[in-house]
Amino acid sequence: MDQMSPDNINGLILAVSSSIFIGSSFIIKKKGLKKAGASGVRAGEGGHGYLYEPWWWAGMITMIVGEVANFAAYAFAPAILVTPLGALSIIFSAVLAHFILQEKLHIFGVLGCVLCVVGSTTIVLHAPHEQKIESVKQVWKLATEPGFLVYSALILIVVLVLIFYYAPRYGKTHMLVYVGICSLMGSLTVMSVKAVAIAIKLTFSGMNQFKYFHAWIFVLVVATCCVLQINYLNKALDTFNTAVISPVYYVMFTTFTIIASMIMFKDWASQSGLKIATELCGFVTILSGTFLLHKTKDMGNSASVSGSGRCSVSIPRDTPVFTNSGSDPSSSPEK
Repeated sequence: MDQMSPDNINGLILAVSSSIFIGSSFIIKKKGLKKAGASGVRAGEGGHGYLYEPWWWAGMITMIVGEVANFAAYAFAPAILVTPLGALSIIFSAVLAHFILQEKLHIFGVLGCVLCVVGSTTIVLHAPHEQKIESVKQVWKLATEPGFLVYSALILIVVLVLIFYYAPRYGKTHMLVYVGICSLMGSLTVMSVKAVAIAIKLTFSGMNQFKYFHAWIFVLVVATCCVLQINYLNKALDTFNTAVISPVYYVMFTTFTIIASMIMFKDWASQSGLKIATELCGFVTILSGTFLLHKTKDMGNSASVSGSGRCSVSIPRDTPVFTNSGSDPSSSPEK
């Protein structure tokens, strides 16, 4: 086996560090959300008291550090090495939630996490390579072509329906409402972030891209989408089990981002039948893992020890998949 180059080693270290920071940020932010909810209106009910909570800001700073490290990793190593490592944040977040927040993850939940990671990694590893972009104008041209405009319009329509119709009615009981908003907008965020990153890179190389209005429109889109994502991610974290939020958000976010990238950069044209089949297998694996996570998300907290000393698990009957049938696990009096 060939020895890894110094650049690849640097990229690997940055990518792993990014996963650790991002995974831990979920836990730190939730501690802040729980403290803020104990003395005021919870984020899941529309409160914003977490903005005055140091723990929440510590989590935000941790997440920003992780994202910066992830961005820097792409400067050293190829995407095929960096992108799949983002799945490590799921495992790290689930383990920390188990020990710090006492959000017990059943063995089948662990298996669901593994399936989600394997499926997502399979898709990322076999995703087509993007074309090389050398100008923010080139990105703008791709973003304003009919295919991506239709995709963006559909995303915005679905998000508006989720925000104004489904969120007030089902947001506190159906996790996919909040996570769906974050994931759908996240796909547009990534495309805009890529444009801004290209503009910054070219500007530092001596070709100022911020003299064009295109770059500032992308900056505005990034800011708007990020604020929206943070708001609804806070609602999801405050309402549902962190160990379930992390992998499902990762799966949905990765899926929609890959779809957006394929539409915008038209990389699907270079896909072979074998790669498409492999990606379909990855999707099936993700769906299996997500289903298993939701069906067993309350089993870890419902475990009890019988008189013989053996652990017994009570499984709630008719618990809908993708829903929270009871109160917030994180607010259980047993914890």
